[in-house]
Amino acid sequence: MCISFFIYFATSLFLTYKILRPLRLKHTTAYINKTIFLCTSVVNKTQSMNKIYYLSTCDTCKRIISDLKLKEKNFEFQDIKTRKITPDQLEEMKEAAGSYEALFSRIARKYKELGLTSKTLTETDYKNYILEEYTFLKRPVIFINDTLFAGNAKNTIEQVKQALNNA
Repeated sequence: MCISFFIYFATSLFLTYKILRPLRLKHTTAYINKTIFLCTSVVNKTQSMNKIYYLSTCDTCKRIISDLKLKEKNFEFQDIKTRKITPDQLEEMKEAAGSYEALFSRIARKYKELGLTSKTLTETDYKNYILEEYTFLKRPVIFINDTLFAGNAKNTIEQVKQALNNA
């Protein structure tokens, strides 16, 4: 199915470029750029993803990245403090994890500061808190071949090691 999407978009791009470009219509470039973006998105979704969401000031994240030698591997790094998580990225994490609660860190300082320990939070609350404040995301969040690993628990890191060995 993804291949057919790619063929459709590639054909659309080719026809757009060959037919509309010579006419120099006002919105041709925007249409071509949008089509290229859609083609890239479809191709990227079909490829396996190796990505880590981490906090560059977190010693635990630094240690895990170093221990797993992730800088030597084909990983995309996103420091969640300097490049905030987008709603789409969080949605993708949620789909892989099963819930926003699974991604939510209860050990964040703000969790106690905001008095959240005494509140019953909903999935929407978890989502909103993670998007508002990066400290509410368990870290690191590691995607290996579309499998998500969230947090720094010993068991989680062992699972990451096994996934890296199998990849």
